[in-house]
Amino acid sequence: MTMRLGKTTKILAAAAAIGLSGTMAAQARDIVWARYGDIDTLDPHRATSTLSLQVWSLIYDTLLATDATGAPVPNLAKSWTSNDEGTEYTFLLQDGVKCHDGSPLDANDVKYTIDRAFDDANPSVTKASWGPITGVEVVDPLTVKLTLESPFVALVPFLADSFSSIICDTNGEGFGTTAAIGSGPWKLESWTKGDKIVLKRNPDYVNFGKLAENKGAPYMDGLTISVVPEPQARLAALKTGEVDIAEPPFDDVAALKESGELDIVVAENTGQNVFWEFAAHRPPFNDKRARLAVGYATDPAMAIDLIYGDLSIPEACPVSRGVFGNDQEFCLKYRPNYDPEKAKALLAELGYGPDKPLETAMLVWTGGNRQKLAEIFQAQLAEVGIKADIEMMDIGTMNARVRQENENAEGKGSMDMMTWSWYDPDILYALWHSPGAYRGYTTPELDAMLEKTRVLTDPEARKAAVQEVFKVLLEEGVHIPLYTPGWEWVFAVRPEVQGFKVAPFVYPNFNDVKIGES
Repeated sequence: MTMRLGKTTKILAAAAAIGLSGTMAAQARDIVWARYGDIDTLDPHRATSTLSLQVWSLIYDTLLATDATGAPVPNLAKSWTSNDEGTEYTFLLQDGVKCHDGSPLDANDVKYTIDRAFDDANPSVTKASWGPITGVEVVDPLTVKLTLESPFVALVPFLADSFSSIICDTNGEGFGTTAAIGSGPWKLESWTKGDKIVLKRNPDYVNFGKLAENKGAPYMDGLTISVVPEPQARLAALKTGEVDIAEPPFDDVAALKESGELDIVVAENTGQNVFWEFAAHRPPFNDKRARLAVGYATDPAMAIDLIYGDLSIPEACPVSRGVFGNDQEFCLKYRPNYDPEKAKALLAELGYGPDKPLETAMLVWTGGNRQKLAEIFQAQLAEVGIKADIEMMDIGTMNARVRQENENAEGKGSMDMMTWSWYDPDILYALWHSPGAYRGYTTPELDAMLEKTRVLTDPEARKAAVQEVFKVLLEEGVHIPLYTPGWEWVFAVRPEVQGFKVAPFVYPNFNDVKIGES
């Protein structure tokens, strides 16, 4: 489906001429969702991109779910208890849940998933977010007990996130590429990398906790997730009906709203934070003055207003609005806010000036008008004497490149416009606790502070500890927040599509979707 407008129109005309016979007729009741990029993998332990998370949430299910506010609620686990110390959690599972291959989902699948996440040879990339789990015991088929080395207050919300998707233990050869057996509302039929993912309705699905009115299997027969990088091609396919739901070109959102031709759904409570980070183990960004200079030189409010209008808002904290600990007034006291003169002064201290600019690569991931946004930031940096060379790449490639840059002791400076979507400030542990998700800035002092945020059970005490971490990250120029986007998660929906929802933390839900009279 990744095709130019002219070709798309010709194919649709040909289909109409033959009366939508054959294959196209067989797919007429499927939902078609077009996105700008592809997933990294079908394995929830091997990637971190939002594009991947969204698909995992359709194929797999989780022990817990989130309500409309983002708070955890029962799901596959109908209840749970913990000991007074917070070092043991016991989960009672729903009875009768089936994996896509017909096998029962029980405590053995939960143990299989967690043991796999902690596998010494190939652990989950988000192993740290599971917390200090030291044991998983199958008490009986519907009861599983987790033992922790120390209290971990972020465990419960993590178990509602797709990183904790329960993987059926019947998965074998090809898992993550050609196979993915879960218990979610949609079964994997095929994945053609760079093209499309074809999912089919799971007739055995029971919705115990997800945000949908429909508590059974999806109404529609199938869901095809197509990669269509070109915004105008997505819009053309939406208008002709080839695609039911897609990210529209952002420059066209206002006009689409006004025309009423398509419904516009903007995700709320995304938990997403876009920020500057740096290769901090070599010059120039091993000196915090260089990092702070970037912060003082960039004006996110102006840039996002030009590119996204009211679809994004500036962010002052290292976690986004709606996430525990976020306090704009507190963070603005410590964030290096726009001040070009301060940027120039810091650069002068480092020996940079009009005749000797600080040179750096600026890594940015594709999609969402980020090329234009990066060009505005590039111009802002140039005004103070920073020459930033923009390098665009897909998010998976960028994640790997950022780690590579952090592991290189030599070379030109490197900074990147990173994004993470998370439901809890524990994301900062994954990013900045040794060794760090990308092997970037870490210190023993910061490690100790981050460890404290994981064990404090009193909300006010934990909030104070979280904000002390914010202060360090901001004052050291380690994590410089830019904005909280709705931009990437604007969905244009055809008028005959009813029931489409986006749950907190950018999880599209298709369980209630009906198309036309279906």
